[in-house]
Formats: sequence, C-alpha cells, structure tokens
Amino acid sequence: MKPGKRNLITDVTGLRVGNASDDTVKTGVSVLVGDAPFVAGVHVMGGAPGTRETDLLAPDKLVQEVDALVLSGGSAFGLDAGSGVADALRAAGRGFQVGGQNVPIVPGAILFDLLNGGDKGWAENPYKGLGRQALAAASETFDLGTIGAGAGATVAGLKGGLGSASLVLECGVTVGALVAVNALGAVTMGDGCAFWAAPWEMGDEFGGHGMGMHDPGVEPRPETGLGENTTIAIVATDAVLTQAQATRLATAAHDGMARAIHPSHTPFDGDLIFAVATGAVPLPDPGFDALRLGHAAATCLARAIARGVHAATPAPHDTLPTWQDRFG
Repeated sequence: MKPGKRNLITDVTGLRVGNASDDTVKTGVSVLVGDAPFVAGVHVMGGAPGTRETDLLAPDKLVQEVDALVLSGGSAFGLDAGSGVADALRAAGRGFQVGGQNVPIVPGAILFDLLNGGDKGWAENPYKGLGRQALAAASETFDLGTIGAGAGATVAGLKGGLGSASLVLECGVTVGALVAVNALGAVTMGDGCAFWAAPWEMGDEFGGHGMGMHDPGVEPRPETGLGENTTIAIVATDAVLTQAQATRLATAAHDGMARAIHPSHTPFDGDLIFAVATGAVPLPDPGFDALRLGHAAATCLARAIARGVHAATPAPHDTLPTWQDRFG
C-alpha cells in the first residue's frame, strides 16, 4: 500500500471536501460531497454523540445513498450546518426524489468546541451559513490543521485540527480518511513529541519523529472537562460496497482512532465514523479485500489524526499550544 497522489480523502475519485471557518468564534464546518450520491454507513463508539440523520444510514432503511456528509464544530448548535448544505444542494437540483421534490440527504456529526477561547456570543446561529460556505468551497485539494471542523478542536494538552490521509491498495482500490480531532485523550506519548500513530506514519507526513517512550502504568489525566470533546471522522473508498458493508468499514476504522488517541471512545467523547463507498471499483476478492479495506481505513484514520494535530496553527486567545509551538 502507498498514499494516493494528494494523501487526502479526495484521492477517492469523485469526492470533494470544502471547509469554512470563523476565526472569531474559533469554529468551523467541513463538508464531503460527491459528484453523485454515494453509499454511506456510520458507527458510533463514543458515549456522547451529536448527530443528524444517522438513522437513515442503517442498512434496512429506504434511502441507500446520501448527497453529502457534514462534520461541524459548535456542539448541538453545529447541527444547523447540515441545513445550510441541504438548502444549497436542493437549489442545485440535488436530492432524493419524493413526489417531484428534491430532498437532499445530508447526515452530519458535531464536536464540542464552545470553551476554546473564541467569542460564542453570536446573535444568530452561524453554522447554517458556514455549511453553505463549506459546500461552495468543495475541492479535490484542501488544507489541514486549524480549518473547517478542526478550527476550534483541542486534544489533551494541544490544539487539535482537521486531518486527512489516503492509501492505494495493491488491488487498485483507494481508501481515504477525513477527521476533526477534538479528543479527551492524547495524540502524543507522555511529555514527548512522538505521536501514538507513529507506527503507521508514511514518510515524514507528521514529522517523522518515530516512536516515543511510554509508561503503560500512567493513568490518563484529561485536561478538558467531561463532555467537552469528540473526534468525528469519515473514511471513504472507491470500492463497490453495500450499505451494510460500509457500516462494517466504519466499525473497522475505529481501530485507527484507538491507535492514535489514548484513551479513545470514552463515555465523554462522541467518537463517530462515517464510511463512504462511491462504487467505482469492484473488489476482486470480496472476502479478503473487504478485510484489507478495513485495515487500510484504520491505518488512514490513525495517520489523519496525527496529521491534523501536527498541522494546527496558532491564533489569538488560544487556550492550548499547537504541536508546532510546543515541539516544532
């Protein structure tokens, strides 16, 4: 396996990502949209999720494809970002056909970034507008770090961020990940600069610092309050998958979150992963290639998490340093 040409989730052909941020509020929105509707599944392992339309993604539900996925800051306020995306898609003629009406299917998930030093005293919820802006900015290339849904994110002791990574399997299938890293846990080992995801780093995509030293007897001591977290992610592939198989892919990808964040999936995180399949490439071996897809998705997600934190940039009124400030 090797990274795709961009090392972004958009190495999966037909997918684009748009980001919009509000530097004053210290928050933002990220949107994944396809050239055409795509199969999607979801799996939640955190104890405090915030979601929109995720029930539609169960394999037994009527709608089997979605138009876009939204990752947003803002806690429950951020769910309004999906409405902005849906409005813009409807205006563009996108959506599920119901009696002559277009109803865009736009599931989403939010993270908590309300205590990160930004000005939250808005008179009107800003997230619907940010959703529209993010969709309008959708492109095959995009920045990482303090942008989009990662603009106000934090992890234990550091600023979080928006990360992405990709892999191309030997069978020709591409897998990618997009993640907003806002975890209760830590992404680096102890007091050092090494990332927990170091065993899966390709080249020096997040600094090339190798493995650090870790005392397994040290208990985690989170620096944020309980319920102020959540890492939300999307993994994607160009393989042909059913909605049930996409759900299984999302489940397997949680291994990547556990590799890169310690601890992860806590009762106070809303850790959630969407999985997307564009259906362009049949799996040569549906059994073993499905296994390889899950492993690749987990590997991409672990790398994307480290890349997002590694790429974070400082801003006025930050409550935590960036990785670069502390170690770079």
